[in-house]
Amino acid sequence: MKKILLSSACLALMGVAAIEPASAQDAAGFQAGDWLIRGRIIDVIPQEDSSTSVAGGEVAVGNRVAPELDFSYFFTPNLAAELILATTRHELDGKGTLTGTPIGDAWIVPPTLTLQYHFMPEQAFKPYVGAGVNYSWFWNEKPAAGFNKLEMTGGFGYALQAGFDYNIADNWYFNADIKKIWLNVDASLNSGGVTADVDLDPVVVGVGLGYKF
Repeated sequence: MKKILLSSACLALMGVAAIEPASAQDAAGFQAGDWLIRGRIIDVIPQEDSSTSVAGGEVAVGNRVAPELDFSYFFTPNLAAELILATTRHELDGKGTLTGTPIGDAWIVPPTLTLQYHFMPEQAFKPYVGAGVNYSWFWNEKPAAGFNKLEMTGGFGYALQAGFDYNIADNWYFNADIKKIWLNVDASLNSGGVTADVDLDPVVVGVGLGYKF
């Protein structure tokens, strides 16, 4: 799925490059009070580092491709706040001395709020950077066969991002975005019989379209 997403991003970028760039006067620039709503396809790529109560055991967390919706509000042409909404399901497996042991799967809801600085808001190509906070919680945790309970606890984390919007027509924009989120998770199996401390720290890569109101 990651190859499909990257291929789609390359094709989208080629399509953007084929469009005649809008001039500085013609580009739909950002102004104070604007709303920008985007829909993206994201690939959530955990960069996990973990330890468990089983000597030498670790936890591997699988990637997941999913849709994502986000809303940006512009305080000035350069400054905006963005709220990112998505939910993804991830499979958990053992590593180290737990290699070959399925642990289970769980859904995560990781809303992320960032404050962004948009460079060149009057141009067709509008890069930006951002920083903010994330709060993640888990739901529908399902243990693998042989375990009777899986519990996962998230919490607050920090996020950095970079990306760009490209004005393709009127108020429509092509968007590419990458985020790094620092997130620590506590997990337990069999009512605490086995515990794990996992730094998920995912990289989130996304491409999509946005519309400015």
